[in-house]
Amino acid sequence: MTVIEKRTPMIIQDADERIHNFSEVALGYDEESALKEAHRCLHCVNHPCISGCPVNIRIPDFIEKIKNGEFEEAYKIISESSSLPAICGRVCPQEKQCEANCTLGIRYEPVAIGRLERFVADLHNRNDSNNTIKREFNDHSVAIVGSGPSGLACAGDLIRKGYKVTIFEALHTPGGVLVYGIPEFRLPKEIVKKEIDNLQRMGVEIRTDIVIGKTLTIDELCEMGFEAVFVGSGAGLPRFMNIPGESLKGVYSANEFLTRTNLMKAYKEDSDTPIMKGGVVTVVGGGNVAMDAARTALRLNAEKVYIVYRRSENELPARKEEIEHAKEEGVEFKLLNNPVEIIGCSDTEDPGYGFVKGIKCVKMELGEADESGRRSPVEIPGSEYIIDTDTVIMAIGNTPNPLIRNSTEGLETNKMGGLIINEDGMTSKEGVFAGGDAVTGAATVISAMGAGKKAVEGIDKYLRNR
Repeated sequence: MTVIEKRTPMIIQDADERIHNFSEVALGYDEESALKEAHRCLHCVNHPCISGCPVNIRIPDFIEKIKNGEFEEAYKIISESSSLPAICGRVCPQEKQCEANCTLGIRYEPVAIGRLERFVADLHNRNDSNNTIKREFNDHSVAIVGSGPSGLACAGDLIRKGYKVTIFEALHTPGGVLVYGIPEFRLPKEIVKKEIDNLQRMGVEIRTDIVIGKTLTIDELCEMGFEAVFVGSGAGLPRFMNIPGESLKGVYSANEFLTRTNLMKAYKEDSDTPIMKGGVVTVVGGGNVAMDAARTALRLNAEKVYIVYRRSENELPARKEEIEHAKEEGVEFKLLNNPVEIIGCSDTEDPGYGFVKGIKCVKMELGEADESGRRSPVEIPGSEYIIDTDTVIMAIGNTPNPLIRNSTEGLETNKMGGLIINEDGMTSKEGVFAGGDAVTGAATVISAMGAGKKAVEGIDKYLRNR
């Protein structure tokens, strides 16, 4: 068999065009491209790609169906394990998971598993009839807190097992980080809506504008007749560096910046909560959220966008594809640099006083490895300098919001605020389960989904043994 060494390319918007719109950058495979890429799969004996998938999709089997032109059968195989294939095909870090284990990747480029998953899901969604899916339900009801990836994955598996499922979402639109955190150009919201619609057709009930811990408590959910509760509320509490100047006007957390842009459309002229437009923007951080914030700022007509990150490019935690797209679009990376102060305008420069004028940074070099295995950045004495900037966006991570743990007796958390769970996904409070970012802190969409699916096993075991 002749091996095709390089993966089939995917059409993307030209960088000069896409920075002026929020349309999706990567346009996906057509049928010809998908068939060509599927034929690269060796269908090897051990199937190492499956072990790299947090939800254990039968990857060689769905790719084999694509080879045979059986696209709907391929979708059915994926759907056995994933409730959100069109989303995962776009935003999951396949290069660090399934594709990292691909046998073909030992010598050549690995099979583009994520692109094939996206193709199959998109084709299904285009052809889907939107008919209601009739299901038989048992006598048990489960409440899910949060409609992000872990909550949606948990809901999908529970309802397939016959449980009545109600999701409680704090915001006015379901989807969690999928709608408020990830920009339209990387994950169109119509795709998210379609995946959620599919779950609702299966019988999942979603109640929005209900903040668990404030509108209702966990205990009140139990009193309402829910026999188990899954907490998938994510990690919505932004982290800051605690450096001087972080309270200045023009300093945002990436969480606020992206939420106001993606969900509240704050960039529109008539917005009640306007956000930056134009000027120089500095994003602090090197993960996917930092890339999203930087690329969003460009689309909001920023004159210049910098990313400041304290380690080198080899240590950037963002996906390689996102880094490449950011560079193509004109984001300037200031690596081995670390902010130490945000500088405000003087009262003579700014009658309102309190706006950002610049950010003071120091240059770094890499020293010994830290606990994570990455080399620790060490400050170079006397290397301070100032970047003139109008807006600073802190994208250095999030931790779980304390609202639920503070309003619920008996919930134990770790030092980072994450809920502590046992091997079945149950918290220290009986009948209350948790997973995803609410446990681990901010992580990937697919890992959150894996946690939601794992919790289903524990919930099912708990309810059957009551």
